Amino acid sequence: MRALLILVGLAALAVLGAWSLGLINIDQSKVALAPELKMEGGQAPEFTVNMARIEIGTENKTIEVPTVGTTTRTITVPTMTVEKPGNAQEAPATE
Repeated sequence: MRALLILVGLAALAVLGAWSLGLINIDQSKVALAPELKMEGGQAPEFTVNMARIEIGTENKTIEVPTVGTTTRTITVPTMTVEKPGNAQEAPATE
């Protein structure tokens, strides 16, 4: 298999070399045309499908639901204040 690929590669290189040296001249002698297709007759397939019947709805049920209670306590939380200068000239210089 490998030898066949090497031979095909060498043949391609030989043709390209001969073409680049002007030993082979390739000219198109006919214009290519796409074949004409006529679509006549025929019939699309027909399928019969039997599907399961699905009903979606709601119903009321009584279930146990956990409850969460809250209490109010006073705790200390961190705070931060920022005093912006009136304009850039009033800003203190940082070192």
